[in-house]
Parts: sequence; C-alpha cells; structure tokens
Amino acid sequence: MASLVTDYCTLCNDDGTSTEAVRWCIECEVFLCTDCEKHHKKSRSSKAHNTMSTKDYHNLPKFMQDLSSQCRDHKKKYELYCSFHACPCCVTCITDKHQKCQEMKPLSDVLKQVKSSASVQLFEKDLKDVKENLEEIIKYLNSRINTSTEQKTKAAEQIRSMRKSIDDFLNKLEQEILHDLDSKQSKLKSKMNTLLQQLKTQANQMSQLQSTSPFTLQLKAVRKDQAQYLVHATPTIEQIKPSFLRHLTFPQDRKNINITACRILPDGKYLILDTLYNDKSNLLLFSNDGMFMREVLQLTGYSYDFCFVRTNTVAVTLINKQIALVDVEKNKISQSINISHYCFSVASDGQLLVVSSYEKSTIVNLNDTSQTILEGVGAKRVALFKGNIYGTIFMENKVCCYKSSGDPLWTFVHDDIGNPRGITLDKNGFVYVVSVDNNRVVVVSPDGKTCKTILSEADGINPPLYAIDIDRETGIMIVSSIIRDGDDDRNYKTAFVYKI
Repeated sequence: MASLVTDYCTLCNDDGTSTEAVRWCIECEVFLCTDCEKHHKKSRSSKAHNTMSTKDYHNLPKFMQDLSSQCRDHKKKYELYCSFHACPCCVTCITDKHQKCQEMKPLSDVLKQVKSSASVQLFEKDLKDVKENLEEIIKYLNSRINTSTEQKTKAAEQIRSMRKSIDDFLNKLEQEILHDLDSKQSKLKSKMNTLLQQLKTQANQMSQLQSTSPFTLQLKAVRKDQAQYLVHATPTIEQIKPSFLRHLTFPQDRKNINITACRILPDGKYLILDTLYNDKSNLLLFSNDGMFMREVLQLTGYSYDFCFVRTNTVAVTLINKQIALVDVEKNKISQSINISHYCFSVASDGQLLVVSSYEKSTIVNLNDTSQTILEGVGAKRVALFKGNIYGTIFMENKVCCYKSSGDPLWTFVHDDIGNPRGITLDKNGFVYVVSVDNNRVVVVSPDGKTCKTILSEADGINPPLYAIDIDRETGIMIVSSIIRDGDDDRNYKTAFVYKI
C-alpha cells in the first residue's frame, strides 16, 4: 500500500528548503524534486542512474526499501567486498575495520560472479517452481472453495426438497384423516337421521293404532327364529321404484334459474349449479329439507357440471379448459387445474378426477395433479363407480361403460333412451340416466343389457330434464325438473328428491 507520508527532495533539504520529491534515485538513494531530477540527468556522474517514482518506491516491500548501496557507518558507497568477513566495504572501512583482511575484492566482480553462478540459476529455478506450486495451490484452493459452495447449495436444496416432501406427506395424511373422519361422521349422521325418521314413522303408526277401536281377531305367533333367515339381497331392476319426498324451494328472486347439475352432499344437503347466460355460474346450497340456504360462490365462465371431491370440496368444470376446486365452507376457489381439452362433465371418487369432452377424457390424480388422457373416451356426462367410467353420448343415444384404462366394457342403446344427459349409479351398480327427448329417468342394469323407465311425465317429470345424482349410502335421488308455482301459475325450474 502506498505511503501517505509526503517525501521531500533530499538535495533541497540539504540546502534548507522543503520541496516535494517526485523521483527516487536507486543508486544515489536520494529523493529528487522536479528541478533536481533535471540536473541529476544532465550530470555525467549520475545521468546513467536508474530512478523510479516515489509512488513505486513506497510500493516496494519494506526489506527492499531498507537495502542500501552505501555504508551505514561512513555514508560512502560500497566498492569492495571482504571475503573473510563476507560483507561489502567502503574505502574508509578498510582503514577502520579491515586493515588486516587480505582478501579484498572489487564489489562489482563479486556481483558478476554471483549472478553467473549455477547456484543462482538453481535458486531462480527453485523460485520459479515455488511460484508455480503456489499458483497451483491457489488454483486448487479456489476450486475447493467453489466446490464446497456448490455442495452447500445442493445440500440446502436437498434439505428444502426433503422438507417439502415431508410437508406434502403430512398434508396429504392430514387430508386423508380429515376426509375419513368427515366421511364416517357423515355416514353415521345419515344412518342416525334415517333411524330417527323410521322411529318417528313407527311412533306415528303406533299413535294411529292407539286411536282405532279394539278388534277381536287373534293371530298365531310366528316362530321367533324366523327373522334369522332374513338375508339382504341385491334388488332386481323391476324392484327399483322411487318414492317422492320433496322438491327444492327457491326464493322468489332466484326462480329464474338454469339448472345444469345438482348433487347431494355427504351431510344430506343439496348443491345446485345455476348456469347463467352472461358467462357466469352460481353454486347454490340447500338444506336437508330442501330450503334455500345461501349462494356458495359465483364463478366467471360458463359451466356444465360439478361433482363432490372430498372434505367440503367440489370440482366445477369451466368452459375455458379448466377445473376449479371450490371450498363450500369457505366460499372460495382453493385450486385451479388446467385441462388440455374442453371440460363438459366431471366425476370423482375422492382420489381421481375424470373430466370429459366429446372426443376424449382426462384422468387427474388429485394427490399430485398428474394427468392421463384417454383418447376416444368422450361423453356429455360421466360418472365413476368401482374404478369404471360411465358416460352418456347424447348425439348417438348411447350409454357406455369403460375401464379406467379407457378400454370399453359395454355400450347400451334402447328406444327408451333418447338424447341422454345426466348419469349416476346407486350402491348396487345400477346406472340411472336422464333421457331428454322423452322426459324420462331410465335405469340400466349393471351389465348393460336391460333397462327400465322409473320416472316419466306421468310421475310429474317435466322438461327440461338434464341433471341427476344419487347418494349411494342413503339411496336418496335428486332430479332436475319443472314445477308450477301456485302463486303466479308459472313454471319454474327446480329439483325433485326421491327415495330409491
């Protein structure tokens, strides 16, 4: 580092003046100002001397600055070299300390011998080798520093990745536990509500029996163990007969709706998709007794269908090739999933999501949102049951069943099914289809070979008939239809609820 001390000209200083020096004479070992440097260069005795700037002088190592060509004792230039004492001497040193020394040589001859000696050349080579080794060491250390930095960065990334994997696993585990808890609670609640309804019905029957007059008819008691032979059997298609329970009641300001989908939630509430004509869609929530509760969310974009996924979450199709996962409790979109094709219908078993269009469908893994495209599996509406995909192809009046791989299992065509739209299944695997052209609800056998009409206009079903859903645990079915309002004698869209 350059010195911050100002150097003054040695010659001017000897004359009693202080002039800033600009050069240093290596041989005279004096500082020179600008004027003295000019005279120094003109003098015969000093014009061949080498000089350097004061800045360069101060940049020299300290041991080089301390080196001097003049005798410290007599202030005269070294001219001789004493071989006995191995030191340089000035003329005065001979008479002072070296009178008896015999081997006095000119200093210039000694320096020439030193510079030309093999030891100096070896020393220079050693210095060169040492320099190269130092450079290699520096290069190696820099490389190790870079390597350690890269290893640190990589280790940090691995730690963050591991932390994310652990977090994802814990989040997934939490969701599965909560979903399982919610599902079991909903099932228990549904069974308890059913039992409660049965108890109320029996209580009413008991009251009616108590109000009748006594009779004398006596019956023989049946065997007590006869009940042990009662075994639950899967009903035949002829045994499926829906009984009407209620219809959804809409407030006056929401009677002009367009129902494109309706679902029964695990807790027994009803959720309706009202698709408006101004590129908006509403999710409307109704209580277990069919009364309007609230609007869950209004979505931007035309929507055809939605389904329950898990833990208060439903998946809604949007026409802009997107699925919106909506939290029904928090009234907000929790996640959006982009699909490579138009989204007409959607179905879910809690783990997978099937999204259909006319030409193909996509299976979405809800755990990691990975997607598998099923070419040729096209449908207007879809349903999932025990790993199989069911769909309606309204332009061809077909009901189809596919494996999850996309391989076809069966295709059903019948005169009772015209322009099929909504589709759902009960717990026994019977397929319920909405037939728009003749305003019917038709049941297809699990093997896709027979069918039966269970609802028609004679049962009060009126067009347009698009949406249908069944709660497989309770056997409750909801179907969109038309109802005439007694107050203003006008027809309004609603949904009928049945018990299968």
